This record gives sequence, C-alpha cells and structure tokens, in this order.
Amino acid sequence: MARLAVGRIRGVHGLGGAVRVEVLSDDEGRFASGSVLFPEGETRRLTVAWSQPDKPGLLVRFARLTRREAVQGLVGRYLEAEVDPAALPEGSYYWHELPGATVATTSGEVLGTASDVFRTGGGEVLVVTGGPRGEVLVPLVRAVVREFAPREGRIVVDPSALDLAPLRPRRPRGRRSSRLGRPATRPAEAPSEAGSEAASDPESELPGPDRPRSTQRESATDHL
Repeated sequence: MARLAVGRIRGVHGLGGAVRVEVLSDDEGRFASGSVLFPEGETRRLTVAWSQPDKPGLLVRFARLTRREAVQGLVGRYLEAEVDPAALPEGSYYWHELPGATVATTSGEVLGTASDVFRTGGGEVLVVTGGPRGEVLVPLVRAVVREFAPREGRIVVDPSALDLAPLRPRRPRGRRSSRLGRPATRPAEAPSEAGSEAASDPESELPGPDRPRSTQRESATDHL
C-alpha cells in the first residue's frame, strides 16, 4: 500500500475539535465517517468521526480529538490515506506520475519535460518546461494529446492543436556596426502556449488528479 495526501488542514473551527480541510482527492469517501487518515509522515491514525461541507472544503472532526487544543497542532499539515496503486482503472494515472515525462510533437520536436499539472475550468493542463519554446501549456484532452504513456516517460501532442508555429532558427549574434553605433538585433522568440478552447471543451475534458508534492496527492487521470 502507498500513502497519498488527500487533504490539508487549513484551520480550526469552534471549540469542539473540528478542523477546516482543503480536499486534495477525487474520492469523496476519503472523509466519510469511519475513514482512517494519517498526519503527513506519521503512523498515528486519525479516524473521521464526522464531516460536512464547508465550501470550498470540509469541516472534519476526528474521534477522541474533541477539544480545540487537541487539533491546533495539525493546522497546516497534510492528511494522508493508504491507497492501492493497482486499484486504478487500466489506462489511468496519478498526477505525480506525469512530471518527468518527455513531451514531443507528432513531427518529432521535443517541447521539453512535464514539470507540473493543474486544473482550470474543470480540465487539466500539463506544464511543459525546459524546451526551446520556454513554458508550454498542454491541455490534457484527446484533441491535443496523441500518445499518453507517462510511465514510459513519453507524451506526444499535436502541434497544430496547440497552434505551435514552426521555430525560426536563431541568427548568430552580430558585431556592433561602426556606422550605426548599435548592436545587430535578433528576432524575438516568444514561447507558444496551448489555446484555451481545447481545455474548455466539455466533450473532451478528462477527470483528473491533484498536484503532487513530496507526499503525493491522490487522484488519477484517464488514458487519452
């Protein structure tokens, strides 16, 4: 079994030991009554006594922690749950499996390395860095991603769907002109980013995972 972060305690509510929790999991049952969680990096078990919506998160109370003082030290801590990675549906991946994969286009251009994932408008966007275009944002939708194999370190995208213009070769740095008294100029090369239309297409959005940290957050993205 592995442990993934499913929430973070943001504050204390009232005097009876309730805490405000930012939810970092797609599994609504992680905070159901009787569920067992762990403070990040600890073996201490916290059993959920009850929880209720408290937008944008939850109010949660743990068994045997019935006073404000008992939970004050948990503020700012991540809550982990034990999960079985093998229980993921075939073709689904946790977010923490995506960073490090090489992202290339169908024409063979390497855009860089996947470095982060975030949600926007109900969809997921992959952040690609380290390539010649600078930072590139790739919506994780079928219209853009042609091959999705993060465990093999490979993600292939359609450059036309991202509206990526062909790269222009860099000109060699010129010497100063004695006649004009100023340096030669080079064309600006702005990085291209993914368009927002693909990310907001409701028919192509994927359910998704939550951003990883040293304690990896729980959630998964479906195969494209």
